[in-house]
Amino acid sequence: MTQISLFSGSAATSQRSTRLFSDTRVPAGTSPLARISAVVIAFQEWQERHRTRRDLMRLSDYQLKDIGLSRFDAEEEFQKPFWRA
Repeated sequence: MTQISLFSGSAATSQRSTRLFSDTRVPAGTSPLARISAVVIAFQEWQERHRTRRDLMRLSDYQLKDIGLSRFDAEEEFQKPFWRA
């Protein structure tokens, strides 16, 4: 089996699962519908991460302190790309 990665460009690695994105794995030999479904799920997760990080930045310093974060922590999380968990 080959590894498929949309970000790394590597397609010659032998593995038992297909990697569509950095954190999404689809077992080798799955149907095209299952692969499309995995892409849709990954996209929904990306949207949720983006939304959550945006909402985190809207919290006041007091609210951030209440959940154990500083403004620096919130900004650091917000700066991550949407695909990175």
